[in-house]
Amino acid sequence: MPRCVRSEGGSGWPERLEAARMWTLYDFLESGNGYKVRLTLRELGRPFIYREVDILRGESREPWFLEKSLVGQIPVLELDDGTCLSESTAILFHIAEGSPLLPVGQLSRTRVLQWMCFEQTHVDGVISRARFRRLHPEAIPTRPEEFEAWWAQGTQALSVLSERLSRHDYLVDDQFSLADIALYAYVHRAGEGGLDLAAFPALRAWFARIQARPAYLPIDQTPA
Repeated sequence: MPRCVRSEGGSGWPERLEAARMWTLYDFLESGNGYKVRLTLRELGRPFIYREVDILRGESREPWFLEKSLVGQIPVLELDDGTCLSESTAILFHIAEGSPLLPVGQLSRTRVLQWMCFEQTHVDGVISRARFRRLHPEAIPTRPEEFEAWWAQGTQALSVLSERLSRHDYLVDDQFSLADIALYAYVHRAGEGGLDLAAFPALRAWFARIQARPAYLPIDQTPA
């Protein structure tokens, strides 16, 4: 398993030379987008420092973080030379290059990207919103009709995924890839957004396959 050094920030950051050479992931534990990066780093066996950023308290808008992310959003992956990468899809493509998580063949790579684009539009833009608003109703006032629209759109997205996974173990070439990591992150917690996963046995079987992988880490477990 990859090692992770948890950091609380400020003067308490690890001072060991080994930690200084490691990548640092700035993240919020509940975030599906951050979770994608966590899972990918673990699959790659890449050690990293985990640094929690409390977005609910506005920590992502503080000057120190805005120096790393101009838009003030997590996740941010800081490489060992100080380079900061943002946007989860871009981060995944960068760190998975040359690994089995990103196929070599042009068509297969395009299929991975296709599913990741699907996730950004139909899952991250829909299911994740419903989930966040239900988990933190005080953060953003939400009208009931907004949830109704997200549930309808989210159910359609789950149906598309379920149809594919009823015939294949994984989304692209029947091999575990970035596409599976990207979709799994929010889809497996769709119930927290008010969607019913009971009607999708193919999705639940896919969840089980991913959760059985040796590097698996639950979304609500801090890397350690």
